[in-house]
Amino acid sequence: MSERFKEELAKELGFYDVVQKEGWGGIRAKDAGNMVKRAVELAQQQLLDTRR
Repeated sequence: MSERFKEELAKELGFYDVVQKEGWGGIRAKDAGNMVKRAVELAQQQLLDTRR
């Protein structure tokens, strides 16, 4: 994932403030998992959209 995409996901999921203060190592495992889950959802939606 690009740094910009990760930052956008962190903003969307509400923990970008932690990233700014502590870096990526400061986020909770649950937040990292939610970020990956959201990235997969977006990728799947993109695939569906390109097939239409």
